[in-house]
Amino acid sequence: FKGACPQDGASGLAALIVSGRRVAESEMSGTSLRVLQVRRLCAAPGVRVRFAPSPTGFLHLGGLRTALYNYLFAKKHKGSFILRLEDTDQSRLVAGASENIEDMLEWAGIAPDESPRRGGPVGPYLQSQRLDVYHRATEKLLENGTAYHCFCSPQRLELLKKDALRNNQTPRYDNRCRHLTRQQTEEMLAQEIPHVVRFQLDQGAVTFQDMILGWTQHDVARVEGDPVIMKSDGFPTYHLASVVDDHEMRVSHVLRGAEWLTSTSKHLLLYRAFGWTPPQFAHLPLLLNKKGGGKLSKRQGDIFLQHFAESGYLPEALLDLITNCGLRFTESQMDRVLEELVTEFDISKVTTHSTELDLEKLPACNRRQLSRRIESDALRPSLVKELRAEVEEVYGDQLLNREVLETGYIERVLTIRKGHINVLKDLVSPSYTFLWVRPSVSLDQLRAISVEFDTIGFLAIRLLRSESVLNSDALNEELRALADQMKETKYNSIMKVLRLALSGLQHGPSVAEMMMLLGPEESCQRIQRVVSS
Repeated sequence: FKGACPQDGASGLAALIVSGRRVAESEMSGTSLRVLQVRRLCAAPGVRVRFAPSPTGFLHLGGLRTALYNYLFAKKHKGSFILRLEDTDQSRLVAGASENIEDMLEWAGIAPDESPRRGGPVGPYLQSQRLDVYHRATEKLLENGTAYHCFCSPQRLELLKKDALRNNQTPRYDNRCRHLTRQQTEEMLAQEIPHVVRFQLDQGAVTFQDMILGWTQHDVARVEGDPVIMKSDGFPTYHLASVVDDHEMRVSHVLRGAEWLTSTSKHLLLYRAFGWTPPQFAHLPLLLNKKGGGKLSKRQGDIFLQHFAESGYLPEALLDLITNCGLRFTESQMDRVLEELVTEFDISKVTTHSTELDLEKLPACNRRQLSRRIESDALRPSLVKELRAEVEEVYGDQLLNREVLETGYIERVLTIRKGHINVLKDLVSPSYTFLWVRPSVSLDQLRAISVEFDTIGFLAIRLLRSESVLNSDALNEELRALADQMKETKYNSIMKVLRLALSGLQHGPSVAEMMMLLGPEESCQRIQRVVSS
């Protein structure tokens, strides 16, 4: 195929060889669709998608959803997932945001194949390092007459805006500099008058087929003035940089938020001006905050991934939750892991309407995913290591009994409390201090519950030493039978005495479960120590 790939020349598709015969462009009406498909495959071998956030803030759930859908689409089709950072708006950059975005993608388990950190064949992947690419592209548009220099001052543009608002109109540029002659332009350039470069919008609606929304169109020239594509500081705007980079990086499919839908017509006009074949577009429904109903925003501090990571939530819980917002699986089911999400992902099943993100479901979702990790022989060791570190950090010098840091003990705690904790950090909260630190309990506290506290302690110790293996159901039955051996104390008070002796708490897990968690030897020692005192 000659001329079928953009790299064969700026003129685009010049000719095609069909059955050994050279077919001129004017003869291609019967094979145009096939030619376009062949050309797209040539230009971008395999599926290549990109997540292209602006590092003007840390990665939040809305960005994670876009990144995840791109990742799933790429892996489903054995393609490549690219991270590109669009940092052309230098005034709004947030320190550390670039690093945070890639850190959080790696934490979530959806690390890019190509990125600023990992590199790749079409880098650099930071737009501020690609300025020469955008300047060459701008010169091409200036040469073919689809772009022009604009010398309008900020004061004039502000007057246009105020005048439009005063007349209840949408502010837009009036395209004044589009009509400058070449001589006028050259004279003002020679005088070094500050200027930008604008792209000349064609009249008429641009129609394209969105992979989610279907056929859509927007007459951008009817509602907007010619947009700036190169600013006076030498940095491109989003529209130019995005189109140029998607072409240069051989992006085959663009999956992005629905807020960019109206810009797509503008981008398609840029592709036409360059003579490039555009990628396929899919615009994802907006992700709304259930509490306020508005779009998820970087200004909401509790939606940043770092917040969830530091709070102890697992990445698979977040991925599972946001995937169930706007993606209709074959079966209604949660608790999928990443491999299952890849297998079942289908872009045609993405809903077309905005969806609410119900973060109230996250604790339960995380509880189920945490239980899955605890049950896994491969994943449980990392939980043991993490919990051990948490215990040492929280309790430090209070850990007089170092046996609580042993693997067997921590695994027993995880297994017994599985399904009762939302995050691993729950096990180092005040409610679970008794697991790691022996409580301090006075006789007066026990006596306030029952004067028979010493008898209760004696009977409980005898029971624990008679049971070679602790079983929750059997132990509960034996504990309930203790009430028959007491003169005055009722069952509920017996449990209060034992719970206080074991944990120093008045509320918490059942006494039988506490005994199972601590083990018979430690339980006996605690009861004996309190009663003996």
